[in-house]
Amino acid sequence: MISAGDFRNGITLEIDGAVFQIVEFQHVKPGKGAAFVRTKIKNVMTGGVVEKTFRPTEKFPSARIDRVDMQYLYADGDLFNFMNMDNYEQMALAADVIGDALKFVKENDTVKVCSYNGKVFSVEPPLFVELEITDTEPGFKGDTAQGATKPATVETGAVVYVPLFVDNGDKIKIDTRTGEYLSRV
Repeated sequence: MISAGDFRNGITLEIDGAVFQIVEFQHVKPGKGAAFVRTKIKNVMTGGVVEKTFRPTEKFPSARIDRVDMQYLYADGDLFNFMNMDNYEQMALAADVIGDALKFVKENDTVKVCSYNGKVFSVEPPLFVELEITDTEPGFKGDTAQGATKPATVETGAVVYVPLFVDNGDKIKIDTRTGEYLSRV
């Protein structure tokens, strides 16, 4: 059990049967009245963020989120197939569970599959990936005064904005959280 007075960013807990992760918290001690904890909590199943206040003495059970390394195998229509790297069991997940998580992930890459009580709610791609540019326009000389960028399509089909000097066939490093170009490889 976690009391509201012990809240920290990133803690997952169960409130009214739903699993929430603390995004932001603040202990407030007003001049008059009792102290309270103001929080922003994110529902890990739906992704919705809610602001809520708690008394410091309120207690909630902690929620255990399982993150398992799995290899992304292939897409089959609306189903995406993964294999557990430890016991080689395969599972198929629907497109609504995956969302945009596989935007920068190639087949055979390793991802983290997150579940609570056996119910999968999200897939986390690696933080950084290296992908090859398949289609981009050539850059024009002299157009670099503002650090200009151009759109480029990578091998997974996603579009990333890259500097003008990047050409077709180049391998680039991408931050999957923001979708930003980091460097050439």
